[in-house]
Amino acid sequence: MKMPFKDRYEPLAISHSYDEIVAKRNTYLSPSVKTFQAYNEPLVLEKGMGQWVWDVEGRRYLDLMAQNTCISAGYRHPLVESEVHRQMDRIQHVTTTYFNAAPGLLAEELVSRLPEGNDWVLHFVNSGAEAVDLALLMARLHTGAHDIIALRNSYHGLHFACMSLTGMQSARHAVPAAPGIIHVNSPSPYRGIFGDDTAMYIEDFDQAVMASTPGRIAGFIVEAIQGYGGVSPLPEGYLPAVFERTREAGGLCIIDEVQTAFGRLGSHYWGFEWLGVTPDIVVMGKGLGNGYPLSAVAVNRQIAESMSNAKFFNTYASNPISCAAGRAVLRAVDVDRLMENSGAVGSRMQERFSGLMEKHDVIGDVRGRGLLLGMELVQNRTAKTPAAEEAGRLMEFAKEKGVIIGKCGLYGNVLKINPPMCIRMEDVELVVEVLDQGLARL
Repeated sequence: MKMPFKDRYEPLAISHSYDEIVAKRNTYLSPSVKTFQAYNEPLVLEKGMGQWVWDVEGRRYLDLMAQNTCISAGYRHPLVESEVHRQMDRIQHVTTTYFNAAPGLLAEELVSRLPEGNDWVLHFVNSGAEAVDLALLMARLHTGAHDIIALRNSYHGLHFACMSLTGMQSARHAVPAAPGIIHVNSPSPYRGIFGDDTAMYIEDFDQAVMASTPGRIAGFIVEAIQGYGGVSPLPEGYLPAVFERTREAGGLCIIDEVQTAFGRLGSHYWGFEWLGVTPDIVVMGKGLGNGYPLSAVAVNRQIAESMSNAKFFNTYASNPISCAAGRAVLRAVDVDRLMENSGAVGSRMQERFSGLMEKHDVIGDVRGRGLLLGMELVQNRTAKTPAAEEAGRLMEFAKEKGVIIGKCGLYGNVLKINPPMCIRMEDVELVVEVLDQGLARL
């Protein structure tokens, strides 16, 4: 069959010049993008493999950020690459108006990994924020209520409604928030207003329902571990109690697993399993696509049917290439034993970080689980004065030594470690050596 294409096309030019790449970004991309620049001098990446990345000048870095937790199986994972290429050789996009094999196959495989007996269905979208936005819509339609309760210090994305859910000043623009969002205190044993008194945080939730709602709510949304809020795990007993109260108030329990799913926590496939609860809605993204835009909402069929009276459509949702990548990620987690690796390497890393804490007074707390870890820096352990400037200097030092680390938290003083799940045990020693040297210089 004759196609309306030329026999040959010249490859498009790609710049390999640091100065040219930086100049084009600063000239043609919006100033809003600059707020995400991590370093004093931009890091311009050109290639990656496994847990490693290289900049345009050939320097190699151990990536402990995984592109904001997106690279789960590793850069250029051979199975992900081969499945993506296989799909590209067939068709690159099919909207949800039509049928294609890839979305149904991925949905089936995800359902098989969710708790049995809930009649789960999947709705694919493109980003975690889109998935959170959809989860809110489902909860409100199904319950007929409006109010959503979220935690302070949480992060759920930067779409308008998601930004209103997010409980951090650094993620809030100076515009009125979306209505119907109520924040309660985050149950952080280290930074929380009630310390490690879990019962007080549960009481705070009860007070919010009584004082700020008509008694019925649409839902409660929570991260299994607060990611950008400072890598703060929920204390034992908190979530079962709050989920029970949410359901008593007529609401749905929504868990944001965008940063915690697919075995990253080392002991369980889903963060909610570790916390001993079963949610009504599961939001997932980031690592599901290993860098390809893919997220999803998993929900009981009856709840999903609440949306059947009107259209809900995302142009690129269920993209076959992204779905092919997602299927490959699920297989890689199983075949490469990435959950087990996350548990082993993460435990070793946390153990070594605790050793650094004994040596360096600037470390106020080490926390997290598996390969989602945080190291909080403080100027004074008693006062817990945030050491944000020191965290920034340590990030810069680590970069110069070939290690990429992020920082997060309400005060920007928590080092965030969430590498690709294929990171090796021997890499831990490089991380500890670099951090030890950098901490000694603060």
